Amino acid sequence: MATAATALGACGPGNRGVQVMVVWSGRELELFRRVLRGYGQPVEVISAGDNIDALLQARRAAGTTPDVAVLSRPGLVADYSRAGWLEPLDDALASAFTPRWAQLLYADGALHGVWVKAAHKSLIWRVPGTLPSPPQDWPGFVTLVRDLAAATGPRPLAIGAADGWVLTDWLENRLAVLLSADEYDQLARGERPWTDGRVRQAFTDLAELWATPDVFPGGGRRALLTQNEESVLQVTATRQAAMVFEGDFVASVVERYRPRAAAAEPFRFPGRPTGTAEEPVRLPLVVGGDAAVVFRGSVAGRQLVNWLVTAEAFRPWVAAGGYLSPNRFVDTHRYPTPLAAELASQLTSEEEVRFDLSDRLPGALTGADGQGSWQILQDFFADVTVNRWAREAAVSRAVERMERAAAAIREAGR
Repeated sequence: MATAATALGACGPGNRGVQVMVVWSGRELELFRRVLRGYGQPVEVISAGDNIDALLQARRAAGTTPDVAVLSRPGLVADYSRAGWLEPLDDALASAFTPRWAQLLYADGALHGVWVKAAHKSLIWRVPGTLPSPPQDWPGFVTLVRDLAAATGPRPLAIGAADGWVLTDWLENRLAVLLSADEYDQLARGERPWTDGRVRQAFTDLAELWATPDVFPGGGRRALLTQNEESVLQVTATRQAAMVFEGDFVASVVERYRPRAAAAEPFRFPGRPTGTAEEPVRLPLVVGGDAAVVFRGSVAGRQLVNWLVTAEAFRPWVAAGGYLSPNRFVDTHRYPTPLAAELASQLTSEEEVRFDLSDRLPGALTGADGQGSWQILQDFFADVTVNRWAREAAVSRAVERMERAAAAIREAGR
């Protein structure tokens, strides 16, 4: 743990080397430090967790910003660049990423960050051999859930509704199917109303599914007390549920609790039939990611970030597992499992990528415990599963709350 003196050291290499503030903790932090051993220069790492924005704001006010920060919200990259905090980076670094990934880190025509870690967030997990072939489209998935709910045995779905981000991930996957890439981006930028008909449809689809009787172990009230890790164990360990939706990191949860937890395999979140032979079903691909930025005036920070973009930099973390790279030059054969290699390939090859919406939303709409979109989705979940509101009333309340928050942000920005 850094002492107060080293944690508040001035920007620049000095005796401490490069200073990097990250969102990671635990095993992720340990593996990132293992990555940095290959850099050849001293690097001090400070773990700030989800409070990284507040800590960076305080450090900025005190004149003690780090050289580099790793952020999980591209919205912060845009905010910091507009405020003049960040060092523009060489455009050549953007070639490591597909255009959809790279464009998220541009502001005012300049690149202000690079992706260093990714998450695949369009997966539904099951224990092998416990379900028939999974449906690819949403109507088929709803039918499967209803059939399982009407039968004896495990409930159809586990859901960590105590974590608001789990519920926003559900919404984002429906939006990714119902909206084009441009329309999804307009919603993220506040240029499309939350009362839009297809946005309402996404909420309506979720209300229809979540309100199905006997769909969750213990019902909606118990689901609101269930965190993501517990929901994974409800499928893989206690077998209370048949399926759980969440990202590639579910595999890390399973591995941590083995042999109590059985192996799990994913299938893609269901999409929408297109009626064409070339692409019979349009599947969503929602992603998240962590980006490294350099603060103004740090030559040492630029040098480190240039190295982090190389295909070899994260090789120790790739080999250790629990990591997907958004860098298209990383050799997928180096991943420890065929599944990890396949998911990494999807992240870097598919063009229809949508970045986690709650991480892109500004101000009061961004996700946080008990706040913004996370809280609105939890209230919506409670309305349809516990309070048993009429579907249309619950949908109207949720989209109108989202739109009021977005309107307040637009008004404040004028």
